[in-house]
Amino acid sequence: MSPEGNPVDEDAPKHTAEVLDELRTPSHVQIRSSSELADNVAHAASVEDKKRVEDGRAPMRRRTGYRRVQGVERTLTTAPWQVIHGIGLGAALARQGAGRGLAEHWGSLRYNQALAANRGGYLQLSPEGKDLLRFYKAAQSGEIGTGFASLVAERIVRSRYPDHSVSVIPADIALRAGWALRSTGKGTLPEPLKRRPHFFVEAWRPGHPSKVLLVASKGTHGKLSQVHKQLATAAAHVESVHMGAHGMVPFLLVDTEIPAKESLAVHVLEAPAETVLHSSSAGQPADLDLVLEDRNELPEVNLVRERRGERTVSGFQVRPDSFAWFSIVLARAEAATLMAFTGGGKPTAQYLTNEQGRRHFRHDNQAGTGSVRDARFQIHGIDFVGTDHVFRLNGTRVEAFSGLAADLYEHLHHGRVNDYRADVHALRAQWPADHTAKGWGPVSIRPDGSIMAMRLLRT
Repeated sequence: MSPEGNPVDEDAPKHTAEVLDELRTPSHVQIRSSSELADNVAHAASVEDKKRVEDGRAPMRRRTGYRRVQGVERTLTTAPWQVIHGIGLGAALARQGAGRGLAEHWGSLRYNQALAANRGGYLQLSPEGKDLLRFYKAAQSGEIGTGFASLVAERIVRSRYPDHSVSVIPADIALRAGWALRSTGKGTLPEPLKRRPHFFVEAWRPGHPSKVLLVASKGTHGKLSQVHKQLATAAAHVESVHMGAHGMVPFLLVDTEIPAKESLAVHVLEAPAETVLHSSSAGQPADLDLVLEDRNELPEVNLVRERRGERTVSGFQVRPDSFAWFSIVLARAEAATLMAFTGGGKPTAQYLTNEQGRRHFRHDNQAGTGSVRDARFQIHGIDFVGTDHVFRLNGTRVEAFSGLAADLYEHLHHGRVNDYRADVHALRAQWPADHTAKGWGPVSIRPDGSIMAMRLLRT
């Protein structure tokens, strides 16, 4: 019943203020990682490979040696708005066509009402999220899964390297700097080249070599058995990329289970190791301000040394003499992501090679907007620069803002990645942790200096 004693229509749209309040309210998500999970994933991989052999296909190449994640927390506490922030960053460089702009830049806002806390304080799909599920099932599981995977991976790595900063970088964007990921008219890409990890997670300190691991992200609305199958496939995604010798780079396999009626759960496994991108230039750190052009690396991986040479398979391998180059690739891909998140255009293009999509960002052509990167707000006493978007949420006008701290934005706008990283590393423990701010509804500020915020527009 409503406070006035009238029956409550559960299908009626929520008041916009209530939606904004839910977006900023922290809730819990279960994190599940166990030896039993690893065994079930290995079994699912064995079953799938048996079927492939029966169909006349070779078994799928996968990384093995995964196990439960050591020391992982059993619960992730986060606000839905932080997940939406992660989804937005992950899609910032999607560049899906000439119509990009509002549809892509603000694509994460479709999940404004998709997640809600149950009585126990755990996140699950809301009624609106279940409606989205009917029409966007694959997109919803993939994008929500990506948001949670980036948050979980970042927190795991941050807990292990507390004196480092941690960046989550879309793998496809980074790989395109060295390899063509498109078919060339000579047939489709080999299967290992089509199955790629979703993120590189980089733990870094200015002036020191970075530590890197791979993340393969999945999401499902299906049963637990589907989680096992998806994680088995995720093991094939991380098999395609190697840094240094074959099979040595650590990885995380992450699958977000999104049941229709129960709370969400994130299933995660790892292959622990440490890959350090040591520079071969007499200990000198890589110059992150160096503008890169496309490389034309062979898409092959050296497996083992044999008397008659090296056996190779399809894949992507960053060899030790290219570690310094790849450090620059990762840093500049992160810079491009942050610039795209603030509004795209030429400041983004400067960080991308042609294969990475430089031409798509040479002009400020966001569909439906007259200007970008012209919104400036002070939130928690910090000046931010970015792009805003005014729209109606359940009939009420609201404003969404995505941007970057102004001083950090100035560094990246002018191509100063070294300065950006030096300053953001020094600030890593100083960002406000509040999920809201005076005059705003939900607010998310990440350690990279990016912000995503929303507020009611009073009439």
